[in-house]
Amino acid sequence: MDAPIGRYSLVALDGEDHGALAEFYRSIVGGEVKPLAPDWIELHTSGGVLAFQHAPGHRPPTWPDGDRPQQAHLDIDVDDLVSAEAAVIELGAVKATAQPSPDQWRVFLDPAGHPFCLVLRAS
Repeated sequence: MDAPIGRYSLVALDGEDHGALAEFYRSIVGGEVKPLAPDWIELHTSGGVLAFQHAPGHRPPTWPDGDRPQQAHLDIDVDDLVSAEAAVIELGAVKATAQPSPDQWRVFLDPAGHPFCLVLRAS
């Protein structure tokens, strides 16, 4: 097997208010928010790093249909879909209209419009 070219570092999400987006995800997965530049913030968690980039004029994806596809999304494992759903909505998430498999995972939009899923952790 050939040696990899590099190694995975992080996922970065664009947003008009990247600081608020970082706090939104910190409230869900924990960790420490680290502003590294005026337009770049990282959330360091036990599972890795999630970054947030200031993007003036950011236009969220239109999922599942539309002229701006989802581009990327996050899966967040949870033990209880009902309580996790209530918690992310309280933080500002919006439940997506399309829910392909709501007994196993549920789709939400973060405050900047990025789709993310709460996934029922397998026991």
